[in-house]
Amino acid sequence: MARAKISGKRLFVLDTNVLMHDPSSLFRFAEHDVFLPMIVLEELDGSKKGASETARNVRQVSRFLDDLLNQNKSIDIEKGIPLNTIPLGKELCEKVAGKLYVQTREMAHVLPATLPGTKADNTILNVALALSQEARAERVTLVSKDINLRIKATTLSIHAEDYFNDRVLDEIEQLHTGMFALPPNFWESHAKKMDSWQEKGRTYYRVSGPLCSEWFANQCLYKEDDDFEAIVRRIEGKTAIIEIASDYRHKNHNVWGIVARNREQSFALNLLMDPDVDFVTLQGSAGTGKTLLTLAAALEQTIERGHYKEVLVTRVTVPVGEDIGFLPGTEEEKMTPWMGALMDNLEVLAPTDDHGEWGHSATQDVLKRWVKVRSLNFMRGRTFLNKFVIIDEAQNLTPKQMKTLVTRAGPGTKLVCLGNVAQIDTPYLTETSSGLTYVVDRFKHWEHSGHITLKRGERSRLADYASEIL
Repeated sequence: MARAKISGKRLFVLDTNVLMHDPSSLFRFAEHDVFLPMIVLEELDGSKKGASETARNVRQVSRFLDDLLNQNKSIDIEKGIPLNTIPLGKELCEKVAGKLYVQTREMAHVLPATLPGTKADNTILNVALALSQEARAERVTLVSKDINLRIKATTLSIHAEDYFNDRVLDEIEQLHTGMFALPPNFWESHAKKMDSWQEKGRTYYRVSGPLCSEWFANQCLYKEDDDFEAIVRRIEGKTAIIEIASDYRHKNHNVWGIVARNREQSFALNLLMDPDVDFVTLQGSAGTGKTLLTLAAALEQTIERGHYKEVLVTRVTVPVGEDIGFLPGTEEEKMTPWMGALMDNLEVLAPTDDHGEWGHSATQDVLKRWVKVRSLNFMRGRTFLNKFVIIDEAQNLTPKQMKTLVTRAGPGTKLVCLGNVAQIDTPYLTETSSGLTYVVDRFKHWEHSGHITLKRGERSRLADYASEIL
C-alpha cells in the first residue's frame, strides 16, 4: 500500500476490542492516521448479532465505516479516507485531521514459529510488523485493550499501547473523595465577611476565601480539631454557602433504625436523605456500609415519608467464578442469586424476634411490596418516575452503559450508584475507565449530585483484619 510519508504523524493499528469498547475510537486519534487490518473487520462481522452492548457497538462501527465510504466514493481507499467527512459533533470534528486506511492486500511478514498466523491476534501482529517496514517515516503503534497482545507485540519490538481515550483520570488517586479537610486556621482566613442564618431549622454560613474556589457542590467539609462538619450548598467564585451537616451518628437521627458509625457514613446519609440531591455515588471497599446505608435511606424515604413510590435495585450480572448458567423463573427470580447483598442487608433492616420467623416473613413482605429487583438488560427505553433507584456494583459498567441508565431517571427519581473500583470484573475496564469513575468525575460540579468515598470498614473485626493482612 502506497502511503504518504508525513513527518510527525503516527499510524495507529486498531485491535477489534478497541472498536467493540468504543465505536467512536476511529475518530479519537486527532491528526494521526488509523489502520484497520482485514481480520478486524472479520471479527466485527462475527460479533454484530445480538442485543448486548458489544453487539450494538459493533453495529455502530459498521455504520461509521459505511458513512465514511459513502461520503468518499471518489477517493481511492488505498490513499486513505479523511476521517472528518461525516458529522460527529463540533468538538470531535475540530480535532480529527487524520485518515482511515483499510488493509486491501496480503501483508506478509515472517513471524516466529511459536506465533502461527492463523490466530487473529497474530495476524494483527503480522500486519503491524509489515507496516513498520513500509511506513518508515511514521511510528506504527498497535492499540489494544488486550494485555497479552500488547505483551506479545513488545516481544516482537512493536510499539503497543492501551486505548487511553476512555480514561477519565490518569490515576485513580486523582478522583475526588467528596470530602475536604479544613485547615486549623480556616475561620481566621474565611470568616472576615461571614454571614450566618437559619432556615427551616437548618444553619447556613456564607464564607469567603481562597479555599471556596476549590470546593464542589455538595462536598462535605470537616475540621478535626473542633468536630465541625458541613456541606457546600452553593459556590459563587471565592464565596460559598455551607450548611451544617446532620449528625447521623446519634440515635435521635437514626435512619430506619440505622446509625452511622463514622464521619464518612454520616456524610453519606446526609446526601442520601437530601431530596434536593438527585444523584449520589458511594465508592468504597467491602464492609464500608454502602448497601446498608442506601437501603436504610431508601426504605425510610419510601415507606415512612412517602417521597418515592418504590425502591428499584439492579446490578451488573458479572460472575466472579464460574457462570451459574441459565436460570428459571421471572426476571426478578432470575436476578435473585445476584442479589445476595440485598437480601443480607434487608435481614439487618427488618426486625426479628427470638424465633426469627416473624422477622423472616417481614423481610419477605418488605421485599415484595416495596423493593423491586430488575435486570440491567431491560433498562433501555424505560423511564423511572418517583422511584429510588439503586445501581449496585456500578464499577462494572462502562461509561456508555452508565449514561444509558442515568438518563432513564424521570421526575421525582433519586438515583444512587454503589461500587468499589478496586473490584472490577468486566474485561477491558480499569479503575480509571470505569463507568463509576466516569460519573463521579463528570457530576462533581452539579449542584444536585454528591459523592462520598467510604474508607473505614465496619463489617466486623474479622473482616477488617482480613482486609489488612490477606
